[in-house]
Amino acid sequence: MSELNGLTVGEDGETRCAWHGNLPDYRRYHDEEWGRPVADDIRLFEKLCLEGFQSGLSWLTILRKRENFRAAFHGFDFRILAVEDEAPAVERHLQDAGIIRHRGKIASVYNNARRAVALAEEHGSLARFFWSFEPGPHQRPKVMDLSALRAMPKTETSTRISKELKKRGWSFVGPTTVYAFMQAMGMVNDHLEGCICRPRIEEARAAFDRP
Repeated sequence: MSELNGLTVGEDGETRCAWHGNLPDYRRYHDEEWGRPVADDIRLFEKLCLEGFQSGLSWLTILRKRENFRAAFHGFDFRILAVEDEAPAVERHLQDAGIIRHRGKIASVYNNARRAVALAEEHGSLARFFWSFEPGPHQRPKVMDLSALRAMPKTETSTRISKELKKRGWSFVGPTTVYAFMQAMGMVNDHLEGCICRPRIEEARAAFDRP
């Protein structure tokens, strides 16, 4: 099967989306994480922050530094980050070669943590806020093939979420960043038709208890 259609066959003989390049850690992320629905507030906040760090870089770069990010940012517990003294923390992170040393993106974690506390208080949880935007079937492509996927670096829904977050003072949450977050957190199933994970994700989403 040609990768021109966005699919590849691995050494195990299984067909998958091709974007992981059959790299073991990246393929494991594809198989075990990407697209599985998440309702845990800390994981949702972490992913949104990491997508912000990814801007201009590859997700593989971020994935391979994820444990370093978690160690640096208190496991992305936004309630801890929200009350940390931001200025010295930012300077400390700028000396940490294990993460992406971008002042604006680092400061954004602390800004967004404070906004996340307020958002969770407003809606009961971050999960309840984000999942309230889950697209309905009529908003999704009838066939998820490579052309459909390429047409969606951002969507009407991701644009709405981005606007809502920016209105509340969040940063590094543009529509493309938000859509990548939606894909990863299972708010949509963007595994391609023919990928072994697509039906698995459909089952997981069907069984998922929406917040």
